[in-house]
Amino acid sequence: MEPRNFSGEADRPRSAGDQATGRVIVIGPYLRLRRGDAEAQTELHVARDSEARLDEAVGLARAIDLTIADSLIAPIGQIRPATYLGKGKVEEIAGLITGHDIELVVMDCALSPIQQRNLEKAWNTKVLDRTGLILEIFGRRAKTREGSLQVELAHLNYQRSRLVRSWTHLERQRGGFGFMGGPGETQIEADRRLIGDRISRLENELKKVQATRRLHRAGRQRVPYRVVALVGYTNAGKSTLFNRLTRADVQAADMLFATLDPTLRALRLPHGGKAMLSDTVGFISNLPTQLVAAFRATLEEVLEADIILHVRDISHEDAEAQERDVDAVLRQLGIDPEAGQRILEVWNKIDRFDPEQRENLYNIAARRPPERPCFLVSAETGEGIDALLAAIEDRLAVTRMTLDLSIDASDGAGISWLHRNSEVLNKELHDGRFDMTVRVDETKRDIVVNRFDAVPHAM
Repeated sequence: MEPRNFSGEADRPRSAGDQATGRVIVIGPYLRLRRGDAEAQTELHVARDSEARLDEAVGLARAIDLTIADSLIAPIGQIRPATYLGKGKVEEIAGLITGHDIELVVMDCALSPIQQRNLEKAWNTKVLDRTGLILEIFGRRAKTREGSLQVELAHLNYQRSRLVRSWTHLERQRGGFGFMGGPGETQIEADRRLIGDRISRLENELKKVQATRRLHRAGRQRVPYRVVALVGYTNAGKSTLFNRLTRADVQAADMLFATLDPTLRALRLPHGGKAMLSDTVGFISNLPTQLVAAFRATLEEVLEADIILHVRDISHEDAEAQERDVDAVLRQLGIDPEAGQRILEVWNKIDRFDPEQRENLYNIAARRPPERPCFLVSAETGEGIDALLAAIEDRLAVTRMTLDLSIDASDGAGISWLHRNSEVLNKELHDGRFDMTVRVDETKRDIVVNRFDAVPHAM
């Protein structure tokens, strides 16, 4: 891996992921909990299978092209304040590191600065925790200006508390200024101040970018276009579904965080209406709080969306645990996954099941309560897409009014306006006039009623 510079400045502290170029070992230090400790299991996400958690961590490491020499689960009874792992496990892993010529250890957990420093001393190698690893991936994948700013802000907030790690030269003092002299400030204090200044500049730049995004959103509201947002666990197939629904060419790959920057495209509905479809960053278990905060502006599209499509990889062995992780992030954003009919579940990748398994899934979906329906689709083959689009249209139509009107066939401008600004549900030619049934947004209702003498549709 080539060293990267998040801020574009030469003196940015390098992370362990920046410096690693050789072999890597991935360790899953997962807690063993007592039976019946259901509350703790829910809180710590241990309902997720340990092997699946380790596979995910290996996938994250491979997402930044690390060479995986080995991976292992290290079950622990309790978290040690100094090293996270127990003394015996630390020594055991030290032997593996020496035997495999390891240059970087990835710990699938959140380490405190002290724990990270102590493990690096014990193993004489770089250590990267889950938060740092995800930040590395985001740093590589961000393409837009806003994405790059958000990642750098999150990375600097993460690094600010870890300057002491492996940076002994930062303890040296600089001389004072002025005729009084004095001890001056230590290098670590100076670097923390510089990072603080950089964070302030980034926050100001992000405010400008966010203001531009708000202007764009206000412009769409004037049209207005309804917004449909895709959310889901990383690698659930959101980008593939996005491409299928909008005929776009957003990058879609079988890897974690294949796409990062938000994308908006027009979504054509079955009766000619339009909405804006937003593809957002994938969620993941234990998503670093720095990233939730930094990407809040990007995720405003989700907050403002009329409909949220929760895309699930229903073929994944940990699909239920992934669902809980996504719901947890939505709650952090202030969205209640249980509230109302705003959220539609999309069970993706049903093409991976045989006919009998698929029939069983359809039976499970049919038994769900009406207020929480789900739709079985294959973004890859297109199966189930028409039913999903019809459901999206029906949900968006709840706050719209259906009107009947008659317009002279020679009024081309009026007919064209109706096609652009409403959903034309029916159109029949009788004696030189078009009898039309249209569905309009509240903001256009008075215009249609006054200009075309429209009346409410008779059910």
